[in-house]
Amino acid sequence: MKFFAGNFDIAVIGAGHAGIEAGLAGARLGCKTAVFTINMDAVGNCPCNPSIGGTAKGHLVREIDALGGEMGKAADECLLQMRMLNRGKGPAVHSLRAQIDRRAYSTRMKHTLELQEDLELYQAEITELEQCGDGQWLLTTRLEAQYKAKAVIIATGTYLGGKIYVGDVSYESGPDGMFPSKFLPDSLEKMGMSIRRFKTGTPARVLRSSIDFSGLEEQCGDEPIIPFSYDTQKPVQNKVKCHISWTNETTKQIILDNIHRSPMYSGKIEGIGPRYCPSLEDKIVRFSDKQRHQLFIEPCGLDTEEMYLQGMSSSLPVDVQIKFYHSIKGLEHCVVMRPAYAIEYFCADPIQMYSTLEFKDFPGLYGAGQFNGSSGYEEAAAQGLVAGINAALKILDKEPMILDRASSYIGTLIDDLVTKGCNDPYRMMTSRSEYRLILRQDNADTRLTPVGRKIGLIGNDRWERFTKKQEQLKTELERITKTVISPSKELNGILRANNTTEVTTGIRLIDLLKRPELNYEVLSPVDASRPSLDPNLMEQIEVQIKYEGYIKRQLIIIEQVRRLEKKLLPKDTDYSKIDGLRLEAREKLNKVRPENIGQASRISGVSPADISVLVIYLASLKNKPEEVSDDN
Repeated sequence: MKFFAGNFDIAVIGAGHAGIEAGLAGARLGCKTAVFTINMDAVGNCPCNPSIGGTAKGHLVREIDALGGEMGKAADECLLQMRMLNRGKGPAVHSLRAQIDRRAYSTRMKHTLELQEDLELYQAEITELEQCGDGQWLLTTRLEAQYKAKAVIIATGTYLGGKIYVGDVSYESGPDGMFPSKFLPDSLEKMGMSIRRFKTGTPARVLRSSIDFSGLEEQCGDEPIIPFSYDTQKPVQNKVKCHISWTNETTKQIILDNIHRSPMYSGKIEGIGPRYCPSLEDKIVRFSDKQRHQLFIEPCGLDTEEMYLQGMSSSLPVDVQIKFYHSIKGLEHCVVMRPAYAIEYFCADPIQMYSTLEFKDFPGLYGAGQFNGSSGYEEAAAQGLVAGINAALKILDKEPMILDRASSYIGTLIDDLVTKGCNDPYRMMTSRSEYRLILRQDNADTRLTPVGRKIGLIGNDRWERFTKKQEQLKTELERITKTVISPSKELNGILRANNTTEVTTGIRLIDLLKRPELNYEVLSPVDASRPSLDPNLMEQIEVQIKYEGYIKRQLIIIEQVRRLEKKLLPKDTDYSKIDGLRLEAREKLNKVRPENIGQASRISGVSPADISVLVIYLASLKNKPEEVSDDN
């Protein structure tokens, strides 16, 4: 028998990386929040790679932290090893990646939810969701408890209709052998929501003592460590080493001989897999000319002997998995503790959502994470934070937080999803941003901490540290602009040693730092007035002045685009009735229902000529005389 269990402002379905950020944001903004998870032990779980960050993903974590989210702080606290990726490339693509203790991370996140004021954590499977006549949402659990909420955030990850595939074997399941969310998909379809099937996968875990590390390449962490969180004040230490190995021709042949046993190639898996994170068998087939593929052997935690094989996801049968793992150097006698598997799940078409992540046809209902068609912990957390913030702001009757493409990778991620949609699991990459020189990981706080402060997620202590840093940045820029270094044997010796032109007259310090061959450290012997500065601050200043011309050009483009973003399109616009639009444009515009001209311009199939028609249409609406009632 169904019974009423309670009222909430916000209900979050799922307690993975998206659900955690959504729940914490809602509660921290003063809304009574409930977070529902199928299993308490799965809160903050990392069912795939036990790592946070990576190329472009590290940018997302820094941005989440700058806004007041939790992922960066938790990753720093549970760190095993930290590295800055892409050091050999330009600063726009430098990205932090942390190997973390997956169990410690999960425990830490669960405890954070439990301690959060205005937040209640429940183990329950939500089976039904319906909107009531008063606009609120009614949630029903499998144990027939019912809750009401003003806003609901769906953050179901890969649990929604989850199905595991290993060779010929398939069965209903969530990740890591958890129960799937079996009934909610039917409820969502009954509402009229458009959902589809996606697929992802994860590699095997093997026993540490069964690996021969003697001939493997070691991969150490960076020293000193740059943490994710601007709140991390204590020094963070590397605790482990990772290792690198490679597949070979034998590995390749084993997979090709058994490719017919892969459910992906036999047609058993219907869901669409991630394009940029393919399974090993997919790599072998798609890149048949490659003789070998790299894999990383990484620890899952300090209190476990499980080792993760990054780059080796598979859905082949267990006997084939064991055979090809044993063909790899260092893994010749490895014991497979958990076999690799593929998982298929339901997710929503994100084109149904606004940039706030609220569904256009279901007021008060939001989506976040893999439910929105994305992949990855970091993409999920970013969306969860945005959904949680916007649900709370709507309940509090405040203006929504909309991050545009020029403000952040989070804005780029969400704009891509709601404007372009996705035909396969979406992964954030630096190449997706046209403003990546502006959106660096080193300046995430400068870009977004004022936004977090305005919303109410940045406390006084954090804000005080931020404003102090900004003042230091301003003061230092003024100092290096005014400081003139006289020519000397010592200065010219430094210039010769670094293969750059010597000077015969005084030169401003800022002009020396603009030279690509020079930096603060190299010039320190002749820079006697330099104050003690945080290395991260010096890096930010160097990038800012070395790339000044490029940055100015991008800022001009950003201003032009933002002018288009300010041209708002009425929500009830019927594009089929606008003369001059091509048929394809009418169809795409009616499907996406863009919020402004800028967003419309990024829809595939909408041409510049169509945008000109829309601009003229908007102008005609402004010039249209208001209708006067006969009663006046």
